[in-house]
Amino acid sequence: MRSTFKLAAAALLAATPGLAADPLAPEEAALKAHVAFLASDALRGREAGTADYDVAAEYVAAEMMKAGLVPAGPNGSWFQQVPLLVSRPAGQPTMSLTVAGRTTPLVLNTDFTLRRTTGIEQLDVSGPVVFAGYGVVDPASGRDDYRGLDVRGKIVAVLQSGPRGGNSEVDAHLGNRVDRAKVAAARGARGVVLIESSQIHARLPFARQAQDWDARAVTWLGADGKPRGEGAPGLGVIGYAGAAKLFAGSRLRWADVLAADTAGRAVPTGPLAATLSTTQRFTTERLRSANVVGRLPGSDARLDAEHIVLSGHLDHIGVTRPVEGDGINNGAMDNAIGIAAMIEVARAFQKSGERPKRSLLFAAVTAEEKGLVGSDYLASNPLASARTVVANVNLDMPLLTYKFTDLTAYGADRSTIGPVAAAAARAEGYSLAPDPSPAEAIFTRSDHYSWVRQGVPSVFLVTGYGGAGRTAWERFLKSHYHQPSDEIGLPIDWTAARGFVRVNYQIARALANGADRPRWVKGDYFGTAFKGPMAR
Repeated sequence: MRSTFKLAAAALLAATPGLAADPLAPEEAALKAHVAFLASDALRGREAGTADYDVAAEYVAAEMMKAGLVPAGPNGSWFQQVPLLVSRPAGQPTMSLTVAGRTTPLVLNTDFTLRRTTGIEQLDVSGPVVFAGYGVVDPASGRDDYRGLDVRGKIVAVLQSGPRGGNSEVDAHLGNRVDRAKVAAARGARGVVLIESSQIHARLPFARQAQDWDARAVTWLGADGKPRGEGAPGLGVIGYAGAAKLFAGSRLRWADVLAADTAGRAVPTGPLAATLSTTQRFTTERLRSANVVGRLPGSDARLDAEHIVLSGHLDHIGVTRPVEGDGINNGAMDNAIGIAAMIEVARAFQKSGERPKRSLLFAAVTAEEKGLVGSDYLASNPLASARTVVANVNLDMPLLTYKFTDLTAYGADRSTIGPVAAAAARAEGYSLAPDPSPAEAIFTRSDHYSWVRQGVPSVFLVTGYGGAGRTAWERFLKSHYHQPSDEIGLPIDWTAARGFVRVNYQIARALANGADRPRWVKGDYFGTAFKGPMAR
């Protein structure tokens, strides 16, 4: 590992001449140095389960040590090893529909595609199809999309996204793929096929999904060596063209379903005329990839057992198909800058000379890009050194190519973290703004969601749309997000980055020093659903 780290460091220095010559303030220079290393070509996109990621993890552990943290992993280590099961298609899958004795093959990446199936090597499934709308069962609201449907021994078809018309964060949560697969399994379904929804079509059209049909799928393994429960097997995604074939000959019409989904109305449900058959083969591999964990012990003997977790994902998507000859997805904004900010928050505590009353756990987690895998493992398997978690502050992809004036604090208004976040932003000259793009379902797409699902009040700050923000975000998402051009050469405003660090530092210190642990707002949906403190 040490020799690999030295090689990577040497490659970085060779590739970035004059790096230290920038006229930046010390805090800004430190941020830039972290991002320059973590987002260098030498680390090849930091994909979870690779030696490239391991080098990044060693770097973060060294920086945690320099910032005065102590190891929080098992046996005095900086690392919580996450056992991973990695799956990849072995050859092209087949899928067909049979209606009234006539069989029609579906065309891969035209009618259907695959979307991250894990834990299965051989999949041979056939059965009549029942359309269950969004496939949601929600006791909190009394919603049951399976009401009146018998899916035992059958294949359930559901729209790819969650329902619309309610609170955007709750709607996004109700669309959680794993939860819906578990619901289908509990009702006896043999498998679940997703149908491209209007929301997904607008954000990630079928043709773009199809480009990644053979991507690696990752989940974590429990102590028994089995994958975390994922419910009924996912059979793939059917696009608009395939959906028209799936509904052919049925009482339900695809045009009516799509129109209702687009308008946010209740979609009709019921059995379809088709029997769906699919054959799929996968290779599987067991790997390990580490969450990097460091602890700052609290100063108050009554409170030091309570922990505020600061999280950020260290991984990115690695090497993919080249764009203009470059296939390395460096991940400068996503999420080298978030990890750099987390390190500098730790250093700010060190420089202050004043330990917080509660303890802080700094966690650079793995496999976020594979479905929040590393954070879910950490939240589900808390460390012995930090077993009691009372709040989470997540740092993920703040866009820092402009001088931001406001921030969106996802999850803040659901708990007593809200006023703390508002005060911290205001102290640094920023305001808090509502979610500018609720259709993106950001609330469920970053690591704070893993702690929310454990009943822990959480907040996730991103830079806002104020001033030049909207233009900057639209440009980044169109031209750089999950592309090789997300690299250190972007016009990063390091002064703005320092401001982002300061806000998160102030939030963490206020939560750690507060007289009371953070609590959910009484009656909040997530606090109640996951039995968080004071939600009922």
